[in-house]
Amino acid sequence: MARYGRYSHISPLICGRFLRTVVLCLGSLALVHNSAWAQTDGGGTGGGGNTIGGGATSGVAVDADGVLHRVMANDPTGELAKQRVQEALLKLDREVATKSKLRKVSLTRLERVMKQRLADGKGIDDTMKNLAGLTRVQYVFCYPESGDVVIAGPAEAWGQAPSGRMQGIDSGRPVIELQDLVVALRAFPPGKDNKKPFIYCSIDPTEEGLSRMHEFLHELGGRIGDPRKNPGQDQFIVNGLRERLGMQVITVGGISPKTHFAQVMVEADYRMKLIGIGLEVPPVHLTSYVDRANPSQVASNALQRWYFVPNYQCVKVSEDALAMEMVGEGVKLVGENEVVGKDGKRSSTSHVNRASDSFVKAFTKVYPKLAEQAPVYAQLRNCIDLAVAAAFIQNQDYYDLAKWKPETFNDEKAFAVETLNPPQQVESAVNSIWKGATLVTPIGGGVQMRPTEAVDPTNLLQDEKSTVKQARSAIDLSKLRPDQWWWD
Repeated sequence: MARYGRYSHISPLICGRFLRTVVLCLGSLALVHNSAWAQTDGGGTGGGGNTIGGGATSGVAVDADGVLHRVMANDPTGELAKQRVQEALLKLDREVATKSKLRKVSLTRLERVMKQRLADGKGIDDTMKNLAGLTRVQYVFCYPESGDVVIAGPAEAWGQAPSGRMQGIDSGRPVIELQDLVVALRAFPPGKDNKKPFIYCSIDPTEEGLSRMHEFLHELGGRIGDPRKNPGQDQFIVNGLRERLGMQVITVGGISPKTHFAQVMVEADYRMKLIGIGLEVPPVHLTSYVDRANPSQVASNALQRWYFVPNYQCVKVSEDALAMEMVGEGVKLVGENEVVGKDGKRSSTSHVNRASDSFVKAFTKVYPKLAEQAPVYAQLRNCIDLAVAAAFIQNQDYYDLAKWKPETFNDEKAFAVETLNPPQQVESAVNSIWKGATLVTPIGGGVQMRPTEAVDPTNLLQDEKSTVKQARSAIDLSKLRPDQWWWD
C-alpha cells in the first residue's frame, strides 16, 4: 500500500488483445458552482464565455442520503448577476465596501463582539460572516499587550454570485468566510501539545468495484475491434466500466465533512481531475494529461493519480515570531503512481509517468491564473492559507500570549459550521477518447495537507529585511473602539 493509498483515485490501464485500452476512471463528484462575477470558470463545456453577464453554471446537490447529483443553473442575460451586485452594494456599509489593500481583522475582538451579539439575540451579521471582505490572508500578527491576534490582507465589497459563491464585486475573487476560518482554528486549538491533523479529501472506488472492472476489461480484451469499424464501442465500454465500478466512496478527514471547508476541497479536487482527463476545458491554457499521454509508454496495469498539497515553504516569520507573512501561491499539484491487481487492491510503483509529471508541473505553474478565472481554486488556496495560519497561531502559542480562549469559535452550539449534508458517495463517471488505436477512458488524486509542516523550523523563511516586523509595527491599535474588530 502506498503512503497515501487510501486517499487516491485509480486509473487502471489494461491491455486488450487487438488494441491497447487505456482505462482511467473518475469519481463523479463536482461541487461545482462555476462562473464568477466577471470570470470564466470552465464548467466542462469548452471553457470561456461566462462573464458578469451570463451563461450556464453547473454544480451538484447533496441529498439526505449523502449522494451527489449534478445540477445546472442559467443566467443567459446576466440580469441575475447584475441584480445581485446592486443588492449587495445596497446592503453594505460604505466604509466596509471600500476597496482596501490591507484590511485588518482582530480575531479576538471579533469573537468578543460575536459573543455579545449572540447573547443579545442579534445573531452574526453579514460583515462578520465574510470577514469584512477579506479575499486573502497575507499576514498574521500577535499583540500580547492588547490581547489581539490579527489577520490582514486585501479586501473589497462582496456579494453572492449566481453560482452561490461569496465573491468580491470588483475582482470576482472569493472572500474568506468566517465558517472556514473557524474550521481551521478548531483543527488547531489552544495547546502546543495538541495533535497535528492530516486534512484530506478523497473519492475512492471500492475494491469490489475495481475487481469487477478488472474482470470486465479482461473479458473485453478479445472483443475490441478496429475503432473505425466499431464507432459505438467506446460508449459500450464506458457504460460497462461505470456499471462495474458502481458507486464510489467520498471521504473527508481531519475536519468535519459537513463543512464548507470540506466541500471546497472536494470540488477543487474533482474539477482538477476533470481537466486532467479531458472532461472540462480550463479557462486558461493547459494541456490535459490525456493529450500528453503516450499509451505505449504506460504499464498495462498502472494507476495514475494527482493530488493538491500546500507549498510548505510559504511562511515568512519576523525575528520575534510575533508576525508572519504568507508568501507565494501556497498550492501545488503532485502525482503518484500505483498498480491494481485482479482483486482490486492497490500498491505503489516506482514507474515514472512523464505525461503525468508534465501535467502536474504545468498545472502548478498556471495555478495563479487558474485561481483568477475559476474561483474554486482561489477558495482552495484560501482554505490552505487559513489552515497554515491556524497552525502557526497554535505553534507560536498566540492563544496564551494574547490570553485568548476562543470559547465561541470552538463551540458548535454557539456558532455552527457543520451545516451541510456530508457527501458520502457518488456514481462513477468515465470519459473516453480515441488516440489512434487506443481507447483512453481517463481518472485522477485528492487534497492532502499537513499545515504543521509549513510552520516547522526547517520550512520557515526568515524576515531578512524586517518587512514583516515593520508591517506589524505599522498597525496602531490604540485608536480602535472597544467593539471595533476590523479596520483599514
